[in-house]
Amino acid sequence: MNYFSTRGQITPVGFADAVMMGLADDGGLLLPESVPDVADRLEQWRSLDYPALAFEVLLLFVGDDIPPDHLRDLVDRSYATFNHRDIAPVVPVGDLFVLELFHGPTLAFKDFALQLLGNLFEYILAQRQERLNILGATSGDTGSAAIAGVRGKDNINIFIMHPHNRVSPVQERQMTSVLDDNVHNIAIEGTFDDAQDIMKRLFADLDFKQKYNLGAVNSVNWARVAAQIVYYFWGVFRVQDKTGADTVQCSIPTGNFGDIFAGYIAKKMGAPIASLILATNANDILSRFFSTGVYSRSTVVPTPSPSMDIQVASNFERYLYYAVDEDCERLRAIMTQFADSAKIELPPGADGRVDPAFRAGACDTDATLARIRSCYESAQYILDPHTAVGVDVACRVRGDNPVLCLATAHPAKFGAAVEQALGHNPATHPAIEALADLPTRCTTLPATIPAIRDYMTALIS
Repeated sequence: MNYFSTRGQITPVGFADAVMMGLADDGGLLLPESVPDVADRLEQWRSLDYPALAFEVLLLFVGDDIPPDHLRDLVDRSYATFNHRDIAPVVPVGDLFVLELFHGPTLAFKDFALQLLGNLFEYILAQRQERLNILGATSGDTGSAAIAGVRGKDNINIFIMHPHNRVSPVQERQMTSVLDDNVHNIAIEGTFDDAQDIMKRLFADLDFKQKYNLGAVNSVNWARVAAQIVYYFWGVFRVQDKTGADTVQCSIPTGNFGDIFAGYIAKKMGAPIASLILATNANDILSRFFSTGVYSRSTVVPTPSPSMDIQVASNFERYLYYAVDEDCERLRAIMTQFADSAKIELPPGADGRVDPAFRAGACDTDATLARIRSCYESAQYILDPHTAVGVDVACRVRGDNPVLCLATAHPAKFGAAVEQALGHNPATHPAIEALADLPTRCTTLPATIPAIRDYMTALIS
């Protein structure tokens, strides 16, 4: 399987090169040259356990770059770190089903991709006898999951930027309490969008990228999307087993469009998904787009679901490539337009919908807290504030099919929001409690390219 850039200006590369490149050298995002059709494999896949299913899905995207027995070992080691026998259990909550994606090392869905990506990096670097300097930006969970995936690994340094005082205390402590020599936490004096922009601009500086062998752990890295495709098949199969439904709707709390884009690819591959429910918080640029066709940047609003406090979704470009009929030239023009005006527009179709694959809605702070409260009172189930956004929107825009809501983080990571909703905080986890007394290390820097570049170059040996 080869990979090309959405902007069409690089020579196609294999899977291993795509993993190491991260962001394409022309500023675009990498995509596979074809999306596999697996409709004839669904019944065979249905009976597999999670690691076996992950191996089958990933093998389609890895191709010949990694021998199958090596890939199987990488997958098995990645999911051996999870603390639930099903890896991603599906539980009924009222008249919905919840896919619990928080049983990994950092209690967030990012572990599904980043445990694998850390092992992929280490494997490829050993094969090539190279070193890698990872630069990432996080609105919360990506940073801790990326750090957990590569801490202490040979030939890797990791630099993670997070917005100063704009992630939850638990998210911050999960990152900054990791004191391995190869881990460097940076709190930038700005927003996540500022951090993401710095990251993209440094990757666009090809001399800097090549000199320091930069690598990406954000969802701009295709390997992250590929790993997340797996749990859509897994979760939908489990709901079908419980309900006998032909197809299932999936509701996804959405900020950077990476998680829901994995669902979009799964649907294109033949997963029995009726529709994807895109759920945003008050930072509703994406839900507005799928409702109106207008993608227009505004100011980031702080919410109880900080991982979704994003206005520029980096993975949206991947979706736009398909939305403009796989026309790289048109895509380049659209991205230039957005850089100039912070606005693009795609007219809805004849049925008034931008894309029939999607339903969309937004959930403000009051509705988020009310949904946590109502779910706890009716089902004795605690939602984290991000998952609450997905559940709330699903309840308002769902169709007739069963609904699978992706639970993206353990509620103990967001105890303040849970307590605000319930008046007390019953959400606990030993891994969270253990963080309280750990020492931390972090550097606060201005949200500027020179500040980040100079900090990195001073530490890279």
